[in-house]
Amino acid sequence: QVQLVESGGGLVQAGGSLRLSCAASGHTFSNYAMGWFRQAPGKEREFVSTISWNGATTVYADSVKGRFAISRDNAKNTVYLQMNRLKPEDTAVYYCAARSGPGAEVGRDYHYWGQGTQVTVSS
Repeated sequence: QVQLVESGGGLVQAGGSLRLSCAASGHTFSNYAMGWFRQAPGKEREFVSTISWNGATTVYADSVKGRFAISRDNAKNTVYLQMNRLKPEDTAVYYCAARSGPGAEVGRDYHYWGQGTQVTVSS
């Protein structure tokens, strides 16, 4: 079992930045690819980014490419999502997730999920 706890969400003005963190415990963190997803009110959950177990491979949704950066520190059992040039449409609850094997862009491929952290971007 892997426990995931997100932090770093909050209220920010458009154009600003936030860094989300997701701390993992319970299993060897480096065994897992990690992903970030988000869900806005009234919308389906959507993929944001994923990173391989060693950080060598990253994938981004087109909507965040060039603005967001995913990274991980296996020594700290933590994955990060640096979000720059935020837009009101980035407002959502952001979730981190873990899966064995390579990174994936589909939520149902992930085995473990955090509780989410709210990000609100004002215009």
